[in-house]
Amino acid sequence: MGVNKISGVGLKNKKTNFDFEKLEVYKRAVDFANIVYKLTKNFPKNEQFGIVSQLRRASLSISLNIAEGTGRYNNPERRQFYRMARSYIHECVPLLELSFRQDYIDLKQHEELKQECVELAKMVSGLINSLPTSRLHTPEGVANGGQAD
Repeated sequence: MGVNKISGVGLKNKKTNFDFEKLEVYKRAVDFANIVYKLTKNFPKNEQFGIVSQLRRASLSISLNIAEGTGRYNNPERRQFYRMARSYIHECVPLLELSFRQDYIDLKQHEELKQECVELAKMVSGLINSLPTSRLHTPEGVANGGQAD
């Protein structure tokens, strides 16, 4: 598929082609990053390589790690990427707090974004907890050299 075929596509109405695109947590993480990108357009130019860059990177990394984790072939690797996604949610919190203290966002925006971080963190934790942690036991001990999945 060449560039000419992609340029006319309305990406907002596309079908889901990957398993992670069906996950509500992934969709909300993309929405969160989209809001952050829109809000940070209004931040001062002198913050372009400071708060703007950090907040954009952290907010985008949430959905990126969910997507990458879903593409992994075993649960320990999936779990690690989902944990990284949760870490990036936590990273957004002080960046939002500083953005508020610097008057780059108002109280309502701060509270709404922070609440979305809380909700995303709960959803990612649920995703982590949904992964089985099975261990194969044999009479001689644990199979697979003591490794899970």
